[in-house]
Amino acid sequence: MSKDPLSYTLLKEVGFRLLSEGTSIKVRAEGYSMYPSIKPGSIVFIESFTDDSQPVPGEIIAWKKESGFVVHRLFRIEEIDNKKYFITRGDSIPAEDDPVPFERIAGKVVKVEKPEGKPVSPEKYLNSKPNYSLNRFLVRIISQISRVKRIFST
Repeated sequence: MSKDPLSYTLLKEVGFRLLSEGTSIKVRAEGYSMYPSIKPGSIVFIESFTDDSQPVPGEIIAWKKESGFVVHRLFRIEEIDNKKYFITRGDSIPAEDDPVPFERIAGKVVKVEKPEGKPVSPEKYLNSKPNYSLNRFLVRIISQISRVKRIFST
């Protein structure tokens, strides 16, 4: 994706619009927040919820924020002041995200592909009860290995 702020904003808005009109989109995953369910560079296919479907805890959903999409697992649903809020959490993140109102929910992840285009088995990313501590530990190890590689490659 382009690092140009105008191009990025335009692409983000087009993605939001397509989902709101019922069109599925695909985005490239960045970062390790959903590791190992979704690895950096993976292609994530997002589809909007239909009028008769609602997010269910355990599903991976995408929600809108100013900087783009957040793709995290739906942890639980709460009602605050007679309004539904969705609490998400990355599979390797130590804490939950702030509550998200339904109008900011963009869709749900329906398919994941590895960076080279091979499909990821749904069992790998539909795990509704991730081991958060183990996942954080794995990400720390990966991070340390990457640092060591950078040191020795310079």
